[in-house]
Formats: sequence, C-alpha cells, structure tokens
Amino acid sequence: MIHRTVLEWNTLPYGSGQAEIPRDIAERLVTVAENSAMPGALQYQRHSLRACGMVGMIVAPGAELEILPKIDMPKQHGAQAVSSIRRRLVHMLAVVLDINVADGDIAHLGLQEETLLEVLIRLFSRWLSEAVKPGLPRRYVEQTDDLPALRGRLDVTRQFSILAVSPQKLACRYDEMACDTPLNQIMKAAVERLLRLSRAADNQRRLRELAFVYADVSPVAVSALRWDHVVLDRTTTRWKTPLKLARLLMGQRFQTTSGGVTQGFSLLFEMNVLFEKYIACRLRTALAGTGLHAAAQKGRRYALYTPEKKGVFQTIPDILIKRDNAIVQIVDTKWKRLARQSDDSKQGVSQADIYQMMAYARIYDCPRLTLLYPHHEGLGVDSVCNTHYIATPSGPDVLEIATIDISDNASLLYNLRELCTEGTG
Repeated sequence: MIHRTVLEWNTLPYGSGQAEIPRDIAERLVTVAENSAMPGALQYQRHSLRACGMVGMIVAPGAELEILPKIDMPKQHGAQAVSSIRRRLVHMLAVVLDINVADGDIAHLGLQEETLLEVLIRLFSRWLSEAVKPGLPRRYVEQTDDLPALRGRLDVTRQFSILAVSPQKLACRYDEMACDTPLNQIMKAAVERLLRLSRAADNQRRLRELAFVYADVSPVAVSALRWDHVVLDRTTTRWKTPLKLARLLMGQRFQTTSGGVTQGFSLLFEMNVLFEKYIACRLRTALAGTGLHAAAQKGRRYALYTPEKKGVFQTIPDILIKRDNAIVQIVDTKWKRLARQSDDSKQGVSQADIYQMMAYARIYDCPRLTLLYPHHEGLGVDSVCNTHYIATPSGPDVLEIATIDISDNASLLYNLRELCTEGTG
C-alpha cells in the first residue's frame, strides 16, 4: 500500500521513478476522486497529480492519498509541520461540527503517524467507547408472538382468523425493552464500516470491542438508516458527539465507489466552505460580550426587483456582523493566498469579489465591508488589514482587505474580535 500526504495545490509526481507513484495507481486515485460527491479534487497533469482546493482522503486499491490544507506553521517544517496542519484541520472540523474536542485531546492523538481518516476514526471510537460504558440505550418496542399464555394484550383479529384452528395458542401483542433503536443501528453500521476501512491496530482493536457490544443490534444497510428518527434527550446526551462523528464519517462527503475496475472511498471537504464556516463559528465566540453578534449565510436580500415587485438575484453574504438588528459590517471569507501590496496594488484580489462587496454595501446599506483571507508567511509576521475607500477618495464607506492567522488558536479569537470591534463604536 502506497501512502502519500500532499498539501492542496501541490503536486504528486507519477511515473517509474523512486519518488513517484506508478501511473496506474495515479489513474485509480483520479477515478475514485471523480466518482466522489465532490469531483475535482485531483487534476491530471503531464507528469503529476495536482490537489485542487479540497482536503481529506482518497483511497484506491494500492494507494492512500491524504490532502491537507495549505496552512503555514511558523518555525515548523517537514513531518512536524504536517502533523500541526493535520491538528488544525481536525480542530476546524470539530469547531464547525460543534464537537466538544479539547485541544489537549487533539494533541494526544497520533497525528504524526496517522492519516486524517485514522485520527477521525480514533476520535469516534474513543467517544463511542465512553458512551457505551453505562450500557446501550433501549426503548420499548412492540412485539407480536403466538404464545401458550397471554402476555400483554390479545390480538383479537389474528386470534379469531389465523389462529382459529389453533386454540392452544394466543396471539399476543406486548412491549419489550429492546436495543434495536435507530441510534444503535447507526452506531453499529458505523463501527462495521470503519472496521473495514481502518488500518491502525489500535483503532481496529477498539472497533472490534465495540462490534461485540453491538452484536445483538440488528444490522441495517447504510442507505436505510433512520437518522431523522434519532431523538437525544437528557438520558442520551452522551451520544451527541459520537452521532455527529458517525454522520461525518458516513455522510455525503464519505463516498464508497465500486464502478468498473476501481474500488475505493473518499472523504473530502471543500476548503472555501470549511474556512467560511470555521470563521463564522469563531466569530460567534469572539464577539461574546461586545454587543455584536455574527450571523452566517443570512441576509438573503434581492439585488433587483421587477415592476411586479418580485425579487430576483438573491444575495447571501458569508457573515453579517450586527448590533441588535442593524448590520454594521459584512465579512466575506476567501480561501486564497493574498499577495503583498508592495508587489501588487490589488493584492491578487478578484475584481468580481470587489464588485460583489460593493453590491452588498448598497443592498444592505452597510458602510463597512471586509474581505478576509488566511494569513501566510509571505505577507510577513503581522496580519494584514488594508483599508480602501469606496467610490470616493475619503469614504465614508470602506472595504478592508484583511488576513487572519488560523495556525494559532490562542490568538485567533482575539484577532477576530479586534477586526470587528475597531471603529464600530
């Protein structure tokens, strides 16, 4: 099995060289990627594969490819940097999915030796092992059986039709505590699937133990699992995190392919979307106590109206910063590398993005706009925040082009708070 880790937008060479993967392996990886829920993760080039804007895992027969986000880790290189990037990605996923995983827990995972998939499986199996210690959740399930003595209540219709010739038996309907609940069936399906996929000995051992715990739960196909029937109350709150991880590891992002000669699976995340959701979640925490609050994917006002007053071209800004009901700032996140202003006065910002933000200013009557990018070493040590006046040399409406360093969780909340509170009054 060939194992490779590559950063997004970097390349993985293929060919017959010692450092290259065989061409047929490259073809299998591309086939699995293109048959995933998010095609386009890999781009075929003349002598290499290029990772394009998505992160996660692609596994094909004979090869396992891990794609990590391009996050600069100050003063770290090689395996240490890769381990730190993997840790940041797990942290971002935990924040976005509202999974209560402390930084200390992430630090103790085998992030240097294991891939993203094995790390997520380890998290799932640990949380599930803790959840099952008091026993599996059970509920009363109605049973029907023909018994020599009455149990529960008599099924009169069945008794005087089908059992009319067998008076020695009674058609009984009764409730019995059973573990065949939608929640248990989901957990059993997750354990069985991950046991087939995991290659780490520790994960396999824990998953086998969990498979034994769920031995009495009836198996249900993944496509038939009843996610919408799961209700968590005060007696089952310990299942909240295992359920979210199970949904992540068995949901739409995680796809198994078995077409033609290529079989495999993929677990992919679009970094544009992940970055936007992560910043929105962190802003909610950062702005606590400031009188401001962040609303993600809200607004939904129309750019145009017909004479019949029908709205067309609906707009959905990434993040609205509000004071009560008043919009005081609009933040649009961009998972792109910003250029130095000294090298390019436009800093590599798309003209379409500028036009879009100017439209937001008019539609939402908002005087302060921010395009937010991830910080990288090429911009220097300090985060960027360059202010531009819109349409006139002196404002009052402004558009900021700013960066945020996501490599350091300790300073992230402070910097986000500063970004949104400066000048808001």
